[in-house]
Amino acid sequence: MSNRYLHSRRKRALDLAIAVPLLAITAPVVGLAALAVRLESSGHPIYRQRRIGLDGHAFEVIKLRTMVSGAEHMGAGMAVDAGDARITKIGALLRRTSIDELPNLLNILRGEMSLIGPRPTIQVQVDQYTERQRRRLSVRPGLTGWAQINGRASLPWSERIELDLQYLERASLRLDLRILVLTARMAVTGHGLYRGETGGWRG
Repeated sequence: MSNRYLHSRRKRALDLAIAVPLLAITAPVVGLAALAVRLESSGHPIYRQRRIGLDGHAFEVIKLRTMVSGAEHMGAGMAVDAGDARITKIGALLRRTSIDELPNLLNILRGEMSLIGPRPTIQVQVDQYTERQRRRLSVRPGLTGWAQINGRASLPWSERIELDLQYLERASLRLDLRILVLTARMAVTGHGLYRGETGGWRG
């Protein structure tokens, strides 16, 4: 039995051991946040978007809506910066605390995502991957990851991919636990939440 297979099995066990109780604990918070989103602006409080996951398979990522309905068809499209007028007041708070991403726990339970891994991306970005960068699709995408705790959206897209590839080379349960701890710290500070002048994907 290969080390990679054992790591995958242990990683899935860790996902379920943490995601199941966390989903139960945070359900009231998500429910109240969804109500606040709906009261502030029209449209469904849950936002679904097609993302690319393990081995290039598509799935719908689930999040709380933080922008006005149809925001991806307005202004800067998929790009979001600090002060973006499309972000609602409640949405800004949800983004700052990462509460908007708690519904990703459902994606984890369904086996579409993992707690730790490269963040799931969209097809137009995947279409521009080099052969080496496609290794990013060899694992389940994560709720958080090595790139997330080392700069998040403020990093240039190519640098984020390199950090994800570094994670694949060093992947271990010990590293995963370290990333979880550092993610909790990052959620408190809000560091790297927006891409700024040099970060993110520029198309």
